[in-house]
Amino acid sequence: MEPFEIRVNEDIVLRLHQEKIAPTLFSLVEENRAYLREWLPWLDFNTKIEDTHKFISECESNYKKGFSLNLGIFFNGKLVGSVGFNTISSINKSAEIGYMLGANYNGLGIMTKSCKALIDYGFNQLKLNRIAIKVGEQNYKSRAIAERLNFNQEGILQQAEYLYDHYVNLVVYAMLRENWEKK
Repeated sequence: MEPFEIRVNEDIVLRLHQEKIAPTLFSLVEENRAYLREWLPWLDFNTKIEDTHKFISECESNYKKGFSLNLGIFFNGKLVGSVGFNTISSINKSAEIGYMLGANYNGLGIMTKSCKALIDYGFNQLKLNRIAIKVGEQNYKSRAIAERLNFNQEGILQQAEYLYDHYVNLVVYAMLRENWEKK
């Protein structure tokens, strides 16, 4: 598969998930499992390196079809997280962002800058009209990213996500291309 990357700044590069990073991505998830488990419902489906290989294979296939775009976040050359359009609708010209970051890299602005670069790419290159972010209502760190990027809070989806033993509400944020261009 052709190399694909978005350079955020001199320290941060977003690169398409590829098979060769599977061990590193799996290790990142393993090292942060307890931290990530609070808000990410997919961790029980990624317990072996084979699960990460399968995830990356699906990412590559969905990227080729234009259904999604999942990228590793490399900070000073080290894989520290993931960001991407979990879903892309070519019919509706819309996408939904998902992200995760290792605990040791919080508070450095990495995710906000990565999301901004991805959003720029979505509106300018993919010609999207709408980009949404859904986050747990009590996940204030993730909500802060959407708010720093001036996303509009559209509403709350009641008990929309099951996190291992309980349901959580999801706050829906969105940005339209016309509003992003005005920033």
